[in-house]
Amino acid sequence: MLVAAAAAIARGEVVAFPTETFYALAVDALNEAALAKLRVLKGRAAEKTFSLLVSGRAMLASLCGEISPLAERLMRQHWPGPLTLALPARTGLPALIVAEGCVAARVSPHPLAQAFVVAAGRPITATSANPAGAAPPRTASEVTAYFGPSRCLILDGGVTPGGQPSTLARVRGERVEILRQGAVVLA
Repeated sequence: MLVAAAAAIARGEVVAFPTETFYALAVDALNEAALAKLRVLKGRAAEKTFSLLVSGRAMLASLCGEISPLAERLMRQHWPGPLTLALPARTGLPALIVAEGCVAARVSPHPLAQAFVVAAGRPITATSANPAGAAPPRTASEVTAYFGPSRCLILDGGVTPGGQPSTLARVRGERVEILRQGAVVLA
């Protein structure tokens, strides 16, 4: 199923997959047409950007212009895990993944999510698999209830635990700003 999901990403299609909290929707984060398709599917405002999953630091470096020593420490302490870091973006990235000059990414601890990013071979989006304003789904059948059986390929990983979303923190140099408090508390 991972091969089929990676092929769907390469074709610009949407894939739902489990994470350590809820199901998420993935497209190729560097494919502007796929990002636009995802925005429409979710009914999301154009000014809201998508956070990403990466396989590790090397993939993150392809997105970021700068990874500060503080960001490096936070990655060592909390990745894989529910900490999304917004870091200065490289130029030329799609607008739907850049907010205030930063791109937000994390490494998921969920084994299927990790394997999916590796199989895709590129950064993927990790936005909750629900229409804007609806509750995030914990099962593949809930994803199907939202989008029907044909709007996205679903990697069924069983029931996800739910809980708090990832903490979203913007790191510029040695400054950290919590944009969304979630599962990780930064001291």
